[in-house]
Amino acid sequence: MNPVRRSIRALAGALLLAAVTFSLSTCGGIGGSEFAGGGTGGTGISTGSISGFGSVVMNGAHFRTDNNVAPGFKTKKVLNGKDNSGRADRDVFAVGMIVTVRHGVADNNALEIEYRDNLRGPITGKVSGTNNIIEVLGQTIVVDNASTFASIHQKDVVEVSGFADNAGRILATLVLPLSPSVNEFEVKGFVSESSSAGFHLGPLPDGSGITVMVFFPPGGPANGAYVQVATTDREPVGGSITATRVETLAARTEFPGNTLVDLEGLVTTPWSGQGNDLSFAVEGKRVLWEAGTEFGGGTRDDLRQTNLKVQVHGMENGGVLSAIRIVFR
Repeated sequence: MNPVRRSIRALAGALLLAAVTFSLSTCGGIGGSEFAGGGTGGTGISTGSISGFGSVVMNGAHFRTDNNVAPGFKTKKVLNGKDNSGRADRDVFAVGMIVTVRHGVADNNALEIEYRDNLRGPITGKVSGTNNIIEVLGQTIVVDNASTFASIHQKDVVEVSGFADNAGRILATLVLPLSPSVNEFEVKGFVSESSSAGFHLGPLPDGSGITVMVFFPPGGPANGAYVQVATTDREPVGGSITATRVETLAARTEFPGNTLVDLEGLVTTPWSGQGNDLSFAVEGKRVLWEAGTEFGGGTRDDLRQTNLKVQVHGMENGGVLSAIRIVFR
């Protein structure tokens, strides 16, 4: 039997035990059963967009912070690399920010909440249509929110948080105006076509879809690395931007082995529907399921479509997310 599939079956038992433990631990606690454990009794790492506060609400689950965990407890809160622990949740984060929550396996006590934007820079193009589009640092951002799109203009400096689609565009969940005096910008993504002169940068790990050339004379990082590029360029010149700094980071879809995970994102590689290949990709992250995997809000045939939003509950196993439950959002 395939070892990854054996791990899925083992995971089912682990999740059941975690769910029972979580249920017992929250009876009579803050919010009672309202705290849904990342959708499956707690998964260790949960990542997705914030939908509300009064705790931090994400993926339909409420994550306790600070004194709601225990008197005197402080949840670590990181905003674009800066520690904001001790501040109120809504003073640090905003609805629409895509965050990563690290919490107990069997509870919703947030030990750390980390937010990193996709990019920050000036709007150099704005086109309305079936998809409302803005261009920032060579990246294409789809802005579904009509009022947000109407409120921003060419040359505005903005911060963007969003999900990558199969074309390498960013589907914005948040577009935040910044001060026009900002004169250093940044963009994050995966490295491809690395050379001594620089590299291409885009939202998908295989380098497919929309990318921008980054000129970096010290030489590019390894292909597949996830990096943050700092630049003073306001837009690409001749199709490229010049990096002043390049920092390697961990991607949002990168998890330690054997970690229970709750991942929200868009289907970027659909299920082929052929043979024994029961897999698809979320933002380039391969997800594997088997006959016993549960589906909510749809069926496995829906996974033949790209850019559907899904929430996957499962375990990280050798770079593959082994799914016990897949929910269509």
